[in-house]
Amino acid sequence: MAVNAKWPPAKKPNPVATSFLRAKRRLLNGTIKLPETLLIQYDNTWDGFDEEQVEEMRDEYGVNQITHQKKESVFVKLRDAFVNPFTVVLFILTIINVFTKDYPAVIIVSSMVLISGLLRFIQELRSTSAAERLTEIVETTAAVARQIETETEIKQEIPLDEIVVGDVIHLAAGDIIPADVRILHAKDLFISQASLTGESEPVEKFAEKLEDKPSSPLDSNNLAFMGSTVISGSAAALVLAVGDDTIYGSIARELQVKAPPTSFEKGITSVSWVLIRFMLVMVPVVLLINGFTKGDWLEAFLFGLSVAVGLTPEMLPMIVSANLAKGAVSMSKKQVIVKDLNSIQNFGAMDILCTDKTGTITQDKIILQYHLDVHGNSDPRVLRYAYLNSHNQTGLKNLMDISIIEKAKEHKFDELTAAYKKIDEIPFDFSRRRMSVVVDDGGGRTLLITKGAIEEMVAISGYAEYQGNVEPMTGELREEILATCQKYNADGLRVLGVSRKVNPAPEGLFSVADEQDMVLIGYLAFLDPPKDSAGSAISALKEYGVKTMVLTGDNDSVTISVCTQVGLTADKILLGKDVETMSDDELCEVVEDTEVFAKLSPQQKARVVTALRDNGHIVGYMGDGINDAAAMKAADVGISVDTAVDIAKESANIILLEKDLMILEEGVVEGRKIYANIIKYIKMTASSNFGNMLSVLAASAFLPFLPMMPIQILVLNLIYDISCTMIPWDNVDSDYLKKPRKWDASSITKFMLWIGPTSSVFDITTYLLLFFIICPAIAGGPWTSLAPGAQLTFVMLFNAGWFIESLWTQTLVIHMIRTPKIPFIQSRASWQNASFTTLGVIAGTFIPYTFLGREIGMIAPPHIFYAYLAATVLCYMMLTTVLKKLFIMRYGELL
Repeated sequence: MAVNAKWPPAKKPNPVATSFLRAKRRLLNGTIKLPETLLIQYDNTWDGFDEEQVEEMRDEYGVNQITHQKKESVFVKLRDAFVNPFTVVLFILTIINVFTKDYPAVIIVSSMVLISGLLRFIQELRSTSAAERLTEIVETTAAVARQIETETEIKQEIPLDEIVVGDVIHLAAGDIIPADVRILHAKDLFISQASLTGESEPVEKFAEKLEDKPSSPLDSNNLAFMGSTVISGSAAALVLAVGDDTIYGSIARELQVKAPPTSFEKGITSVSWVLIRFMLVMVPVVLLINGFTKGDWLEAFLFGLSVAVGLTPEMLPMIVSANLAKGAVSMSKKQVIVKDLNSIQNFGAMDILCTDKTGTITQDKIILQYHLDVHGNSDPRVLRYAYLNSHNQTGLKNLMDISIIEKAKEHKFDELTAAYKKIDEIPFDFSRRRMSVVVDDGGGRTLLITKGAIEEMVAISGYAEYQGNVEPMTGELREEILATCQKYNADGLRVLGVSRKVNPAPEGLFSVADEQDMVLIGYLAFLDPPKDSAGSAISALKEYGVKTMVLTGDNDSVTISVCTQVGLTADKILLGKDVETMSDDELCEVVEDTEVFAKLSPQQKARVVTALRDNGHIVGYMGDGINDAAAMKAADVGISVDTAVDIAKESANIILLEKDLMILEEGVVEGRKIYANIIKYIKMTASSNFGNMLSVLAASAFLPFLPMMPIQILVLNLIYDISCTMIPWDNVDSDYLKKPRKWDASSITKFMLWIGPTSSVFDITTYLLLFFIICPAIAGGPWTSLAPGAQLTFVMLFNAGWFIESLWTQTLVIHMIRTPKIPFIQSRASWQNASFTTLGVIAGTFIPYTFLGREIGMIAPPHIFYAYLAATVLCYMMLTTVLKKLFIMRYGELL
């Protein structure tokens, strides 16, 4: 070893961690530099990079992608399809069978696992592929300054993963910050960092450089971070870190946070472990009884293993996954993106749908009907001032801004206002409900132009243009103005006020404080018509037991008009100011008999949703704006549209790509079908297993031989499992779909105790029939009088008889339990389900007549057996039907 060599050798640095540390230094150094200095440092200008510079920066600093966001490989999906508690149990049993050299059992159990895992894998792969195809349509973007061939500055909307270090991005209310950035210019910029720091209140950000370098980037007020959200204001910022080098990226690497399980997932898990524990308790009992009564402990052990396989509902993970995946694929064909598979089941369980009004139940296009002075007369000046306000704002342009700009272009105001130069702006926020711009009119005057909710505009206007003069805003004049607006509101028109102020303050010092003593010059009246499908969708949801509630920030008069048009009762309406003064307990009481809420802030919307959930409701929320994001997160299922702002789409579980709201009804129906078909399998498996267990215990205690050989039990279970694979495609009774369905694991135990013993009754009658009548007739006498060879015939015939009877009743239970009605007559299974169960029964019945039957220890029963079998099946159906009716009378419903 060389003298100067270091030992132990230094660890090779982690390239990802090293890259993050370099990015952290860039962030900290950026806090103490002027914006102009930073632009020079990154060789950029306000005009943005050209294509060559973009590629250079991407090569040097990396791609804006988080590692954990990479989709799972096909191999990982395949592995996960086979990893669950049931397959683990079967795998252990298979290993034991290998050691006992029971190779036929190994093949059969392996086949069960293979069928369950492959079907689950195929269905999940289909749903993932369908979701990915649709997700490509809905892509989150950011406004970035980039130079095109003409070398002019263009604010281009580009996908987030195309952003590079050094890019100049533009932020507005509703945007999700796409990377770690240094603020270059900001106006009333408030950002929610709750996802990173846990701070509940938004943080204001500034562009000024810091005097001292902070110890952590999160301590800086001129940095903003990937994953945080712009609540209000606007800004320009320089990207300093992307992808894994961001603060968010570093957290994502260290903490793979998994969402807490839903009530549905908890229910499935709970049922799974109940069934496994039941199996683990009962199998040793069966082993001991057979070991002591029969004396052959190896055979008793193998029989116990086979019973364990029979009691393991190995198809449950496949049934759940196939149902959810089938629902996702079905919804994708209707242009619906399901971001979270479990949300489909929540969709079906939903009994209240809360929705915003604008852009959800109303059309995506708002029409500017009138631009009026305070007397209600058409006035082009009002439109011109409104255009200057909407055109010059850099914040989020809503549907009303777009409508104003389009109307102004019809009047050529976009040409007449070219002389006006923007000086400043005061962005919109939901507490003020207004926004302002400051312009120089080219004639030496500075104009502050404010547009907002009429109540807010009247409150900040000390004057009004009245009868050709600027008059003080007296109480009488205020009442006259509001009464005029009320008439338009009653007709369903939304009214905004427009005010102005001349030479309000020195340049560069404009703030919210300047929005006072303004002059109200007139109104803008917008038509916000309901979507054609809104009334039909609300009516359809009502038929399915889903109550629709409107939670809007708009005023009460317009809200009442729109609600009336779509068939909602608006007799009782609650305003935001009322919600604000209520305690949580008071709100929980009031929400039960109020359908319409108006003038709500985003936080108040979330409070209403939370109150409904606290009352035990399953709540969906549909919205498209930044003011809906908090409510969507508070709901059980968030629903958005492809035209929504970034934060709304990110908060949603389901995104609608079509404007037809009738898709909501289809989503509810699909969710309830999923629940119905999952609960069918769980209840039929639990009751069947319980009944089989009682039968096996009875046979083990009283028969001098095993009622069925281990290999026969495995073959029986394989046929039954294959018959169950079509349950996700089964029909569901239309009246069952009319009611919301909550997950209730307690009903499974009750069902199992009521229905399970039914099959045991007929198993025992079959034992008696075979042991005392049919087997003695064929074998030549009662069991105790027979020679060993004849006893073998007796056992093989008995095994075949119970095999066929068990197969018929166990398969028939699929049809009996799938509906509270009379099967085959009042309610029919899907052709897929009926075909597989029929083929299963036919195949199993023929096995004793084949070489395979003889190999596994069965001989063909006599023809007379089938007459008894028919009577047994008929009696079984009649008793099960009676017990179903009694169960429904006692507990209200079957499934």
